[in-house]
Amino acid sequence: MNICVIGTGYVGLVTGTCLAETGNHVTCVDIDAAKVEKMKSGMVPIYEPLLDVYFERNIKQGRLTFTTDLKEGIKNATILFLALPTPPGEDGSADLSYILHVANQLGDIMEDYKIIIDKSTVPVGTADLVHSTIAAKTKIEFDVVSNPEFLREGFAVEDFMKPDRIVIGTNSEKAKKILNELYGPYVRSGNPIIFMDVRSAELTKYAANSFLATKISFMNEISILCEKLGADVDMVRYGIGTDERIGKRFLFPGIGYGGSCFPKDVKALIRSAEEVNYDFQILKSVTKVNDHQKKILVKKIKDHFKNDLKGKKMAIWGLSFKPDTDDIREAPALEIIDELLKAGAIVSAYDPEAMENVKRILSDRILYAENPYDALDGADALIIATEWGVFRAPEFDEITKKMKSKLIFDGRNILALDKMEELGFTYYSIGRKKIN
Repeated sequence: MNICVIGTGYVGLVTGTCLAETGNHVTCVDIDAAKVEKMKSGMVPIYEPLLDVYFERNIKQGRLTFTTDLKEGIKNATILFLALPTPPGEDGSADLSYILHVANQLGDIMEDYKIIIDKSTVPVGTADLVHSTIAAKTKIEFDVVSNPEFLREGFAVEDFMKPDRIVIGTNSEKAKKILNELYGPYVRSGNPIIFMDVRSAELTKYAANSFLATKISFMNEISILCEKLGADVDMVRYGIGTDERIGKRFLFPGIGYGGSCFPKDVKALIRSAEEVNYDFQILKSVTKVNDHQKKILVKKIKDHFKNDLKGKKMAIWGLSFKPDTDDIREAPALEIIDELLKAGAIVSAYDPEAMENVKRILSDRILYAENPYDALDGADALIIATEWGVFRAPEFDEITKKMKSKLIFDGRNILALDKMEELGFTYYSIGRKKIN
């Protein structure tokens, strides 16, 4: 099939590349001319495992192309994916200006039937807005479909190629037939393509992310209770995670969720509820708990040093909001760094992929290390803020040699309590006993 993906951010680039991988011809459109030229030359603008392999292969084989010309991009395409930014406003509402601007343009330039797919995460009713915007400009037949993405950063290519389900919101039999054919190669193992009405599909994405955020915040509150009651959150997690009604995933306590989806989507769903005069109390609590959890490690650090961090050197391992991505949006590490700097501490950081993104924000306010151990030179404490695999089995002899004291604050519980005790570290984690 001939496909156009409008917008080459995280979702758009993964979508376009993975659709090309199964033999489709995909044109990606973006208004950033410099970015388009870089992609034409084979440069992937984001870090995502396996994406570079598929990206390079499909460019070489001519199935993946790029342009800044929207009319050129949609000319031969039947299916148009809108993968455009929907940044949140201060009240949590989604900014639909990018989507509606493109919808206006499509109404002027479409020459034949198109399926226009909202791939961005958008509030309920957005497809109706897109439809009315285009319909005001053209009499040509078209369908507007909701097809929310459920891609996990760090596993996005895998999730697209082998989805556990595909949700499509449409009442058009013509669109159903074409999209069933498009997505057939991705569900050969029998996972479902779920067709539903448009508004239910739009709400499904918000509901899914908000529910997962709720699980995370619940476990973070349980971790606080564990510390106060002398229980071990790892044991509690294991005890409830083996209940098939609950499941094992998203039960790991830590220093709060971040990224481009959970914070934005929770706030957007709260806002959508407010617009129909409903007070979504659970999600308001989820947001409040998450804001508190991002600061919980800083409190442990300040308590340990008796609120005197001036001149103390703090080494931070991990800057991205989660491992296997360079995404630092809403990353807990950034809030930790901000609080440490305010307290007069010196911060030295290492992350396998996210340091360039942090440099664009913090510049020279912190130090950047070439490897994890260089960050530890003369450090008073090590803070683990992201659970990258490279941090899970560190060289403890090297840590001891580099640091002023054997002190670790583990915001992701990646190190074993018995190992810390055996090696004589002072060790703080989340929802577990302190090791002295």
